[in-house]
Amino acid sequence: MAENLVIVESPSKAKTIEKYLGKKYKVLSSKGHIKDLPKSRMGVEVVDKDNIQADYISIRGKGDLIKSLKKEAKGMKNIYLASDPDREGEAIAWHIASILNLENGKNRVIFNEITKDAVKEAIKSPREIDSNLVDSQQARRVLDRLVGYNISPVLWKKVKPKLSAGRVQSASLKLIVDRENEIRSFIPEEYWTIPIDFIKDRRILTANFYSYKGEKVKLQTKKDVDVILKGIKGNTFDVIEVNKSNKNRTSPLVYTTSTMQQDASRKINFKTRKTMSVAQELYEGVNLKKLGGITGLITYMRTDSTRISEEAKKQAYAYIVDQFGEEYVATVAKKIKGNKNVQDAHEGIRPTNVNFSPNLVKDYLTPDQLKLYTLIWNRFVASQMAAAVYETRTTTFENNQIVYKASDSKIIFDGFLKVLKEKEKVKVSASFEKGDAAKYKEIKEEQHFTHPPARYSEAKLIASLEELGIGRPSTYSSIIETLQKRYYAKLNNKVFTPTELGEIVSNMIAEYFPNIINVEFTAKLESDLDKIAEGNIKWQHAIYDFYSNFEKDVVKAEKELEKVEIQKEYTGEDCPECSSPLLYKLGKFGKFVACSNFPDCRYTETIQKKVGVTCPSCKKHEILEKKSKKGKVFYGCEDFPNCEFVSWDKPINRQCPKCQNILYENKKHVFCASCDYKEK
Repeated sequence: MAENLVIVESPSKAKTIEKYLGKKYKVLSSKGHIKDLPKSRMGVEVVDKDNIQADYISIRGKGDLIKSLKKEAKGMKNIYLASDPDREGEAIAWHIASILNLENGKNRVIFNEITKDAVKEAIKSPREIDSNLVDSQQARRVLDRLVGYNISPVLWKKVKPKLSAGRVQSASLKLIVDRENEIRSFIPEEYWTIPIDFIKDRRILTANFYSYKGEKVKLQTKKDVDVILKGIKGNTFDVIEVNKSNKNRTSPLVYTTSTMQQDASRKINFKTRKTMSVAQELYEGVNLKKLGGITGLITYMRTDSTRISEEAKKQAYAYIVDQFGEEYVATVAKKIKGNKNVQDAHEGIRPTNVNFSPNLVKDYLTPDQLKLYTLIWNRFVASQMAAAVYETRTTTFENNQIVYKASDSKIIFDGFLKVLKEKEKVKVSASFEKGDAAKYKEIKEEQHFTHPPARYSEAKLIASLEELGIGRPSTYSSIIETLQKRYYAKLNNKVFTPTELGEIVSNMIAEYFPNIINVEFTAKLESDLDKIAEGNIKWQHAIYDFYSNFEKDVVKAEKELEKVEIQKEYTGEDCPECSSPLLYKLGKFGKFVACSNFPDCRYTETIQKKVGVTCPSCKKHEILEKKSKKGKVFYGCEDFPNCEFVSWDKPINRQCPKCQNILYENKKHVFCASCDYKEK
């Protein structure tokens, strides 16, 4: 019989940990939070600086689970609260302790990695629940509730029902809107370049204009270019200087949550939510079968730290020496990234066992798991390797006081690039010595115009949020998802553009709630949350200081803000039922087409896009991607209702090799609906 009860957040993690701890331990899951502020009302009362009431209630649907936890806790010798090792996990442990009537004691356990040794070691060293971490999470939750439940009703009255305005969400939206305004107001400026290709031994070295008569000259017009070209005498330049030096390119630091999210977006095309979901799977455990059964492959994935344990460093050292040689081991200790966030108590994101290389474990991982694990494993190993060394060369050419310079480099030691395998452009350029008369093959005249700043991609938005101190890496996924879900911003071609609704909301908040949307103010609030976590300020004081001014802004907005009319956007087509103009409307799942004669005419249609496949039923018309009333994507013939073909799985433009019928795909397989053919 079990004598000890361990309560974790995730059901899949519970199975893994129970296996490691043995028969004397029973491991159950809380399935996340069991208590929260009520959805139907504010649930927060700001009385004074030292008295702020937060009414936490059992989450709807968790009643049976709570009863089960209470029942299982009776008669247990020890109860361990092992929710995730972050502020939110600390708050979950606090709520569980309250429903189980656990007195202050050492019952909090932290699993930074889900491996057999780490779990057994952690269970030996329980600690008390950290009230500072709980207060920090509580302050964040109360702050977000006060902002959301006060501003959102103003938006409902003045703009459109069912809108929302979050604290960090609003500051993030402003970044996207401000960037769009920069692009609109941008005026391109003309500039020119006149590169010269110098040739020697059939090789080329391209140099760029540097100065004229000892002064830097901007080539803004064709006239500026003509002045330089007229000054060049003959077809050779004198090589007046050649400087050579070696430069080191140091290896990157191990991943934090933010840098992992950014690289996953750039390198393997993962959305932020997908990155965190797959990372959670790798952390909680994958069945490696003969290699050791269910094993957590990475350390905890919500961290701002780049610190690595000494044990992990030693393991990496041995691996690098064995695989690449001792010269590939880093000899200089890296500077740890400074961050006030308490999550710096965790290590950076790394493999729990460096010997589990991606190639070794690939047969036990899904394609998505393998992609992300490879990224994390490569980054960790590279972080412990020597710098790459380049030989750089700068060659200076001169003709009639016109100076050109060329820079080129070649790698002489690959170092950490051996693992990261970044594509290096290998180009053998012409080599000149001081005193040479360098002949040029061609002088190019190239006109350019400056470009507006680029829109934010997911990776760049995350990088900006982190740099400005807005939010925390663990919140970036939900921020990005909410902006799209509320239709405040669209992700087109992997970059964000604000919608008309997003700009209206952002401008309104900027005018009436300037502190909420001010990045410096938002960053200060995050800093205050860190100070609460460190025990330096009381959470009630931070909330009161914020709310005393915010409350005045709410009252002012309700009085002064006028009703905003959103311009109607017509499709240019007429309703097939009543001939009134059709227009685009915004619903729960984004834009759709509706009749302008609503409610007299209730005609609607989804905005459909073609998938490039001919209908397998009628073999005449194309298949369209559609959305059901509940927002779920399905596929149907564009000739509906004459052709009634529909499918939840996406048809693809390939034929089954067995029966020649069309193939379909879902998240796991490409398959044939007419026979048993299937492929990953």
